[in-house]
Amino acid sequence: GLKFYVYTRDHMPPHVHVISQDGEAKFQVGDEVALIANAGMKAKDVKLAESIIEDNKENITNAWTRIHGKENR
Repeated sequence: GLKFYVYTRDHMPPHVHVISQDGEAKFQVGDEVALIANAGMKAKDVKLAESIIEDNKENITNAWTRIHGKENR
C-alpha cells in the first residue's frame, strides 16, 4: 500500500515522496537514505519505505537525474 513519487517540479536535495493510506513521508536519497519529513505515516510504514528506497536507491537516483538533470544531483 505504499506509493513512491519523484515529482517533476521539485527542489533539491534529491528525494522521494512516499504516500500510504495514513500519511506521507519524504526521504532524501544520496549516499544515505534519510527521513526528512513525516506527515502521519505510521512508523512501520516509514521503516518499510526506507528499506524499499535503500534497495532501489540506484533506480530512484536515475529517475531524479532523468527528470531534473545532473546539475541538480
